[in-house]
Parts: sequence; C-alpha cells; structure tokens
Amino acid sequence: MATDLTAPAPTRPDVAPIQRRTLRLLFGTQIIGGIGVTIGIAVGALLAARIAGTAAAGLAQSAGVVGAALLAVPVTRIMLGHGRRPGLVVAYLVGATGGVLVVLAAVTRWVPLLFLGMLLFGGGTAANLQARYTAVDLAEPARRGRQLSVIVWATTIGAVAAPNFAALADRTTNRWGLPPLAGPFAFSATAFVLAAVVLLLLLRPDPLLTARRLVAADAPVAEPAGAAPVRSAAGRGAGMRAAWRVVRERPAARLGIAAVAVGHLVMVAVMSMTPVRLGEFHDDADVLRVVGVVLSLHIAGMYALSPVVGWLTDRLGRRPVILGGVGVLLAACAVAGTAGHHTPGLSVGLTLLGLGWSGTMVAGSTLLSESVPTAVRPSVQGLSDLTMGLAGAGAAAVSGFVMRVMGYPTLTLLAAIATVPLVALALRPVPGRVPDEED
Repeated sequence: MATDLTAPAPTRPDVAPIQRRTLRLLFGTQIIGGIGVTIGIAVGALLAARIAGTAAAGLAQSAGVVGAALLAVPVTRIMLGHGRRPGLVVAYLVGATGGVLVVLAAVTRWVPLLFLGMLLFGGGTAANLQARYTAVDLAEPARRGRQLSVIVWATTIGAVAAPNFAALADRTTNRWGLPPLAGPFAFSATAFVLAAVVLLLLLRPDPLLTARRLVAADAPVAEPAGAAPVRSAAGRGAGMRAAWRVVRERPAARLGIAAVAVGHLVMVAVMSMTPVRLGEFHDDADVLRVVGVVLSLHIAGMYALSPVVGWLTDRLGRRPVILGGVGVLLAACAVAGTAGHHTPGLSVGLTLLGLGWSGTMVAGSTLLSESVPTAVRPSVQGLSDLTMGLAGAGAAAVSGFVMRVMGYPTLTLLAAIATVPLVALALRPVPGRVPDEED
C-alpha cells in the first residue's frame, strides 16, 4: 500500500470519471461491509448472552460501538499520511480479526476473548463510516450532499440482506462443527476481508491524495493568511490535536461535528430502550416479532430516504437540513414518548427518529467535510466519528438507568432536551474569516 505523493495532479476534466469510479466502488464495498456489520449486530447480543450471561450481552454490544469510535483515531492517522485506501483496508482487516476472535470465543467460551473480539469487530463499522467521507473528497460542491448520501444509502441493502445471510451462515458452519451463532461472525470476517481486498486492488487513484494534488496545483505561490499553520500541523502528524484546533477555529466545522454527535446521541438513547418498552406490554411469543417490525421501520427511516436528504442538503443548504433533522427528532421524541402502549405510535416515532438522524448525519457530515482544509480533513473526520461513537455509547449506557428509574416518557423528554445546544449552535450567526487555500 505504498503511496506516491509526488504523482502529477490530474486536470479538472479528469476528476469526474475518477469520482464516478470511486462512488461505484464504495457503493459495492459498502453493501459488503454493511452485511458484515449488521450480521454482528443481529446476533452479537444473543451470542454474548449464551457465553457470558444476559447481564453481559449489552456490554458486548457496547464494546463494538466503543471499538468503532476508538479505531477511528488510528484509521484516520493512516489516511492523513497515506490516503483513504490504506486506512479503509486496515479498518476492514481489524474488523475481520475481531470476527475471528469472536468465533474463537464461541468455541472456547472465554469471555475476555469475546469482548476483545467485539472491540476489534468495530473496525468494520469504522470503515463503513469513513466511506461516506471518501465519497466527497473529489465531489463537486453542488453535489457533495447527494454523493455522500448515496454511500450512506448503500448500507440499507446490507442491512436488509444481512438477516438472511446470518441464518444461512449459521446453518452452514454448524455442519462444520462450529457452535450456534458463531457462523455469522465467520461470515462477517469473510465479508470484511473481501471488502478490504477489493479496495486494495481497485481504489486507485486514491481520492484523498488526488484532492490534495489538485489543491496544491491550484494554490497560489504566496500562502494565504492562516493556511500555513494548518498544513504544517498536518505535516507533523499532529492528528487529533490539529483536528481539534481547526474545528475550534471554524464555526461551520463545530456545527458539523455537533450535528452528527447530537443526532446520534438522541437516536441511540431512544432506539436502544424501545424494545424494552415494547416488552412491557407484549408477551414473549410476540415481542421479538414486534420488535423486528419496529426496528425495520426505524432502519428504513435512517437509510432509505438518505438520497432525498442529500438532495435537500445540496438544494436548501446544510444548516436548514440540520435544523429540519432536529425538528424531526423532536417530533419523534414527542410521538414515541406519548404513545403509551400503542405499538403503531411507537412505530411512527421510531421511523421519525431514523429520518431525523439521517438529516443530522448527512447534512452534518457534508458541512464538516467542506469546512476544513484537505490537509487535516481525515483527522477532523476521525474526531467527528470518535465523538459520535462515544456519544452513542454514553447514551446507550445512561438510557437504561433512566428507563429503569424514571420511565420511557422521561427518557424521550431528556433526549429532546439534549438537542437544545445544537439548535443554539445552528442559529448562531457565522462570523467571517480570512479565506484559506480551500476557499
């Protein structure tokens, strides 16, 4: 995965075919990787409950979320120095390693190995998340939202197909002697390796390195005020320190990170406790079926309309779509919190919850990507994914306590209140600044 940073920059007309090829490749690998990730999510808690007990099932799932967040840091450092291709490949290979360790944990019934495997399994999620940023490295400004959203939408195909593959993988590997529920993780590992190989062989030229060459070719001889510190910081490999400094200086970047993190926090807090809420008024024979239907509608809200959200992001602007996403999240909290024991009401609330998440995710990610220079873009995007993952993990942990002590309606109310800082940030006037080499 050697990287040639001295290759000549392509001309502007050459960029369009490179971008089209990159989008097609990312779309395919996003489906493959999405299947691998969703299979693990589908059976991870069940496998953990069998190996470590019911109390540890939630912790095992949280390990995957935390792993995805933490792995964003080394993955984006690789991208910062060598481009998108090696970073995505390493992330998928780490996820494959985690899948293998989970299979070994199922065979040996060794709980620490299970948690380590789930932690590394988050590499698949980290790769899927970083793919959306790869889609906009060479995108035209007027099409960034749409092209990012298409890669997000590809996850829908993997999410829909994964349950069928999970059952097939389990039946197949049972004949090979693997214990129940281990087979899906073996299948996930295979999917991650396949995605890594495809990207390693075909993601050429690297979109991030190509974007950097274009910026260097278009840059004037004299550095604009404020540009040199950013470049030198990236050159020293300052990583998250440089990312935080750039974000702190740019209101649009702060809004982008806040939109992604707060939207994810609200979504995870409400979504994670909705199955528990449904279990309060459905018996064991019906609850799994009902939960499956409600969560399917939620996933459809998250991903199925993301191309429409991307089109609105380009047409109306990033901030209006972020505020619209927050408005839908508030409506979701209101509908779900007042639904009581009415399953259709909860279904509507969870669908709106997914749609609001899509608005904050697509518009926030697009705004963040275009608000920072190419030199530090991977680090800033990694900081965003780290913040988002930790916000989701914290929301999942706290939501169970709130649900037990104060109930589901109070949980939805607190989730709605959590959007207030984001609304205030989105409505703040944006001060002018000296244009940099990206502008």
